[in-house]
Amino acid sequence: MKQETRPFVPWQLTDDFMRAAFVKLGVPMEDARLCADVLLESDRRGIESHGCNRFKPIYVDRIRAGILNPVTRIDILRETPTTVVLDANDGMGMVAARKAMDLCMEKARNFGMGMAAVRNSSHYGIAGYWASLATKENMIGITGTNARPSIAPTFGVENMLGTNPLTFGMPTDEPFPFMLDCATSIIQNGKIEYYARIGQDTPAGMVIGRDGTKLTDSEEILKDLRSQKAALAPLGGLGEELAGYKGYGYATVVEILSAALQSGLFLRALDGKDENGQKRPYHLGHFFMAIDTEAFMGAEAFKKTCGDILRSLRNSQKAPGQERIYTAGEKEYEVWMERKDKGVPMTEAVRKEFIQIRDELGLTQFHFPFEA
Repeated sequence: MKQETRPFVPWQLTDDFMRAAFVKLGVPMEDARLCADVLLESDRRGIESHGCNRFKPIYVDRIRAGILNPVTRIDILRETPTTVVLDANDGMGMVAARKAMDLCMEKARNFGMGMAAVRNSSHYGIAGYWASLATKENMIGITGTNARPSIAPTFGVENMLGTNPLTFGMPTDEPFPFMLDCATSIIQNGKIEYYARIGQDTPAGMVIGRDGTKLTDSEEILKDLRSQKAALAPLGGLGEELAGYKGYGYATVVEILSAALQSGLFLRALDGKDENGQKRPYHLGHFFMAIDTEAFMGAEAFKKTCGDILRSLRNSQKAPGQERIYTAGEKEYEVWMERKDKGVPMTEAVRKEFIQIRDELGLTQFHFPFEA
């Protein structure tokens, strides 16, 4: 792990500040507590593209713009013993996701499995947060969400699909679960936003222009993505040589499950613009599943077999020059072990945003260590 040079901000201070800011913006206290925790979970795992880095642009700015409702009203549209469809009414995606996953787990306890679909929602934070709720209950957690159009189909250049994460969490007999949480694009918007904030180019081959050019300027890419002049490559890359069609296919699976199960919007209709080009709510869709491992051969048996598989993979022969083999969720656990007593490492851009939000909302009780 490389040496961290950014200043650390205590976890509790960061949590308290974001909660207070959410409340000032009209989010109820319990919902604010959840939303802040979801953002911090990204930073705990080292997935900074979805942590404090997104507090202002994805949540604060959208609430202020009137395209994200701070008070989340959730309606149950349809329900069976094992399924449920929810309408989030353009409220906080994290709040809708918590309700959906709680219902999935309740149904799984009673019937072995539960599944939920959510319509008219918004960005729900790190997908792994929702899958991990299930793993803590000895369940398998699965979730996915569509998003504003970013990915071009294989052999195409138009951004049609969202980065559409397909996420799996499995309980194990180790201190951390197996957690595969990744976008179906070769890179996600949040990572490019992070590159732009630290002045770093995006590696060539991850973004394509309408003329087929491989784009690398992170700030220009963000502008071109918004104006539909650029698109992300699907997982695997451009064309078929490195099997980019697989990422394209999985992104489409997530799009279908996120939209068709709740009869919601999809593809270019999720660009957050109305017919006049004005901002509007994104109307995103999500899906969630919980599978109770106790309903099969028992939770302990599942966790042991899962752990044995992961240990076998990590103990297999390493490539020349490589020190170790990882399994999904292991690096994130190690980041948390490294950061838990230090706090959140913050880029200069995020530090400036925190000060700006504090001053604009009049949260004068907060003082950050980096201001000294």
